[in-house]
Amino acid sequence: MKQILLICDGSCLRNPGPGGWCSLLRAGNDEKILTGGHPATTNNRMELVAAIEGLRALKEPSRVLVVTDSEYLTKGMTMYLPRWRTNDWRSASGKPVLNQDLWHQLEQLVERHQVHWSWTRGHDDHGDQKRVDKLAIQCAREQAALVEPK
Repeated sequence: MKQILLICDGSCLRNPGPGGWCSLLRAGNDEKILTGGHPATTNNRMELVAAIEGLRALKEPSRVLVVTDSEYLTKGMTMYLPRWRTNDWRSASGKPVLNQDLWHQLEQLVERHQVHWSWTRGHDDHGDQKRVDKLAIQCAREQAALVEPK
């Protein structure tokens, strides 16, 4: 199996508001950057989309280390997901889990791979995380420019 490093981040200028995401995929010396955005979204949705799009870009089953500064994403995938399934997609407070559409997509994509989730502090000294953060912010700004009157 190929070993892949996936570093991802999402950004939102206002929450909710224009958002952007970035995924950096690295296999050995090969690197690919994916970006995108949405005119009206939340930061958490962009974090999930960044991981989804990074995993979706993989053409074959791989060992993937996902590095993210999102505790929402990391804890969702490592701690909460089994509980949500058991509780019919309800949170501990009994409310429907937010962003279920994206969690379902992520859950399906993860089944193809051996995935390990790693949290890193945002805006720390992780060079690649800073890089994807800047690109996600840039995408959010591009979305804002498209929807805001000139």
